[in-house]
Amino acid sequence: MSVNAGTTRRDTISGEDIVRLRLFANASREAVEGLLHACPIRELEAGAILLAPGQTNRALYAVLEGRLRIHLDAPDNQPIGIVDAGESVGELSVIDQKPTAAFVIADTTSRLLVIDQEIFWSLIHASHVVACNMLVSLAQRLRNNNSAVSESKRLQQLYKRHAATDELTGLYNRRWLMNLLKRQVTRSSMNQKPLSVIMVDVDHFKTFNDEFGHIAGDHALYAVAQTMLNIVRPTDMVGRYGGEEFAVMLPDTDIKGAHIAAERIRQAVSEAVIVMSDQSILPSVTISLGVAQMRPFETLEALIEASDAALYRAKKLGRNRVSD
Repeated sequence: MSVNAGTTRRDTISGEDIVRLRLFANASREAVEGLLHACPIRELEAGAILLAPGQTNRALYAVLEGRLRIHLDAPDNQPIGIVDAGESVGELSVIDQKPTAAFVIADTTSRLLVIDQEIFWSLIHASHVVACNMLVSLAQRLRNNNSAVSESKRLQQLYKRHAATDELTGLYNRRWLMNLLKRQVTRSSMNQKPLSVIMVDVDHFKTFNDEFGHIAGDHALYAVAQTMLNIVRPTDMVGRYGGEEFAVMLPDTDIKGAHIAAERIRQAVSEAVIVMSDQSILPSVTISLGVAQMRPFETLEALIEASDAALYRAKKLGRNRVSD
């Protein structure tokens, strides 16, 4: 992508322009004015690219009028920063002599004072105030960059959490749970440790929905999910498998231990209180649970199939029970 050079004029910067530039705030006019009169003024149309990543840059650009925006990777990405009138850009590549790292684009029609590197260093040596202003500007830029990085990490964590969890219940979603199970199957096989899975289904959930409504059904699913989370160990994993069906992964647990855990979950859910947003109380629901332990060299698919078959038997025997 080419850089738009814009229109360069040899107009002399005015005293009013100098006063408005933060780099020269409180600096002696006599110390800087003569040097600045040698600097050209560049005009850019809105959308014109001033700097691009990887470009060799030998000038600082002070914005006299207009506004610039800064983009990483591509100009059509969201801007990570704005350079308003009175501010400057390009100083980092002038100081460290390294290629530019971002796109700088005119957000509006802009007038820029072009201060080449020779004049830049002359200004720094000529005025202690200019040098201090530059340090303050760089410190602020660093703080802004740190804030942008922190926000980026926060958003990444948020996106990752949304990708991993079910929005309604807050549990792991099926895709994430299956990935965890796949890794745990491999780990348990290598370490020759037991691994059990519990498949859970809410009894007569369609009837519950038909009688109390889908919002009540959502509250019921949330209550079931939170009850299970409060019952299982920190090392266990609970996920929403789909609809009104859940799955519980129990590392280092044989079929006997899994049956005990499943019975505790069943009992707790049957006693759980379902509270609506208006604080009204709904009848509790019950669950059926199927338990299976991974056999030596068994695949994840076979383990899920075995626990599903056990769940089917629990429902066949009358629901609200545990089967293996």
